[in-house]
Amino acid sequence: MTLTDIPQVSSSDRVTLPVPWVEGVGLVLGPLLLLAGVLARIEETDFFPGQLAAYAAQPGQMVLSYSLFAAGCVLLWPAVTSLSRRIGVSHPGWARWGVTLVVLGLFGRVFHAGAGHLAFQMVDALGLEAAQKAVSGTYGAFHVFKVVNVFIMTGWIVLALGAFRARALGAGAAGVARCLALALAAGLPLGVLKGSSDPISLAAVLGLAVALVPLGVTVLKESPLPRWWAVVLTVALIPVAFFLGVSG
Repeated sequence: MTLTDIPQVSSSDRVTLPVPWVEGVGLVLGPLLLLAGVLARIEETDFFPGQLAAYAAQPGQMVLSYSLFAAGCVLLWPAVTSLSRRIGVSHPGWARWGVTLVVLGLFGRVFHAGAGHLAFQMVDALGLEAAQKAVSGTYGAFHVFKVVNVFIMTGWIVLALGAFRARALGAGAAGVARCLALALAAGLPLGVLKGSSDPISLAAVLGLAVALVPLGVTVLKESPLPRWWAVVLTVALIPVAFFLGVSG
């Protein structure tokens, strides 16, 4: 089989992935989950010794905080895909670069969440002092996702500039304000076991909410409703997937 044997698909026949209602849900819930995660640990010390100590004192609250934040990062994938599609109508280059950099940065944040989860388990298994010592001794260790650290910061700026040029978040002063709010996401601290007590963290996640949630509402209003069986199947699969995951 050669490349010439592969069926050619016209632009009008291409399937848009993910589907619009998934994008709408991501636009609404992604920023709100990040905001909830940040608020849940806003009173704790920003760096890893304080974050581990907070987990030792309030494990349920810290697990909830980091879980909400990680889930929000995952849901931002369809969110930024939706925004980039709107940018791409008039500025495809900005759309491609913006969505690529942001999604790579989101991969890095999910990796950081996994490393933080492991560190919390060390508190349970080894005790707080030993866990702090282990994390301190290995914090700067190389991993492949260090490459995307710069994208975590710059991706949102590129996407915001593209949205501004394409008027993808609205025209006039309101649109400009929402683009600036989107760019604030670049200030969200990155790395493993980072807190959110500084005003920059709160401003960053609030900026995401201001920029993306109204767009999500618009996308959901404009999108055809999913078929009832798809909704039922999705809702049913969530607890099944959770049970299978915790079972091994």
